[in-house]
Amino acid sequence: MKLSDFDFDLPDTLIAVRPVRPRSSAKLLVADGPETHDLQVTDLRSVLQAGDHLVLNDTKVIPARLFGERIRKSPDGAGLAKIEVTLLEPQADGTWAALIKPLRKVRDGERIVFSQDLSAMLVHRYDGMGYLEFNVKDDDFDTALNAVGAMPLPPYIAAKRPADDLDKDDYQTVWARASGAVAAPTASLHFEQWLLDDLIAMGVKISYVTLHVGAGTFVPVKVDDVADHVMHSEWGQVSALAASDIMATKAAGGRVIPVGTTACRLIETAGASGTLVEWEGETDIFITPGFEFQITDGLMTNFHLPKSTLMMLVSALMGTQRIKDIYAHAIANEYRFFSYGDASILLPKG
Repeated sequence: MKLSDFDFDLPDTLIAVRPVRPRSSAKLLVADGPETHDLQVTDLRSVLQAGDHLVLNDTKVIPARLFGERIRKSPDGAGLAKIEVTLLEPQADGTWAALIKPLRKVRDGERIVFSQDLSAMLVHRYDGMGYLEFNVKDDDFDTALNAVGAMPLPPYIAAKRPADDLDKDDYQTVWARASGAVAAPTASLHFEQWLLDDLIAMGVKISYVTLHVGAGTFVPVKVDDVADHVMHSEWGQVSALAASDIMATKAAGGRVIPVGTTACRLIETAGASGTLVEWEGETDIFITPGFEFQITDGLMTNFHLPKSTLMMLVSALMGTQRIKDIYAHAIANEYRFFSYGDASILLPKG
C-alpha cells in the first residue's frame, strides 16, 4: 500500500477551528453498508438500537501547554529566558516527557518556573525531548497545572489561533475522568449528557475504557510504503467488567461500536485473540486495510487528515474505495473536518 492511496483534496474552509454549539447539533454522516445518509448527532437515537454497545474512552485531556521562564544565575544578566513546554507523557519514574522550545536554552538541572505554585527541573534530554521533574505531584500537580496550562490543540488549529478558556470545555468529553491525554478522543466531543442518557434509556449499553491519547496521533506518515511506518505507542486499560459486558453483547448478537479510533484501537489490542479480556499496557497497534477486526462491528468517528494512520484505520473497516466515496460525499456536502468537525458512523455490514 502506498501513502498516496489515502490522500484527498480538502478545501481549507472545511477545517473546523471551533466546534458547533450545542455539541450534538453537529452533522452525522451515516455510512450503512453501501448507503449514505445525512443526519445530525441527535439522530443517533434512530441509528442505534437496543442491544447495541457503545465503547467510550474516558481519558481526560490535561492542559499540557505551559509558558514559563528559565531561571539561571548569570553574571552577564542573561538569567531569564522565555520557554514553552508541551507535556507529552508521564514516565514510570515520575518525570514527564515534554517538548521544550527552545530546548537549547535550558541546561540539565535548571529550573523552569510557570507560576508561583508550579515549576519543573530539566532532569535529562533524549531524542529531541526533555524530561521534567515537577515541584508538586498528584492532586497538587493537577491543581497547579489547571491554573496555568492551556489545552494542547491540534497543530492545524494552533497555527490559526491560540487556545483559550472555551477550549477547556470544548476539548473535553462530558465523561472525562482519567487524566493523562494530550489530545482528545474527538468523536466523543459530540455527546451531551442528555443524549447519553436517552441512548441508555432506549437500551443501548455503555462501557468505558481508557486510552491516553498522545501527541503521536498528530505525527504525519513520512514513508511512501505504509508498511514501513513506525506507529506511536499509547497507554491503555480495559477493565474486567468492560471486557465481560462487551463480550456479552457479542454473544447476544448486538453491535459493538467504539466511539473514536482510540477506543477502537484499544479493544482490538485487548481482543486480538477474538475474546476481549482485561488488559493494561502500551499499544502500538497499526490498523490498515487487510486487518481483521475481532471486536469492532461499527465505528463513530470524525473526518480525518489525508494520508494519516486514522484514514488507514477507517479504510480497513469500510474498504478503501468506500471511504473515498464517503469522504467525497462529505466534502461535497460541506461537512466540517478534523478534531472540532462533524461526525460519521461507519457500519460496514449495513
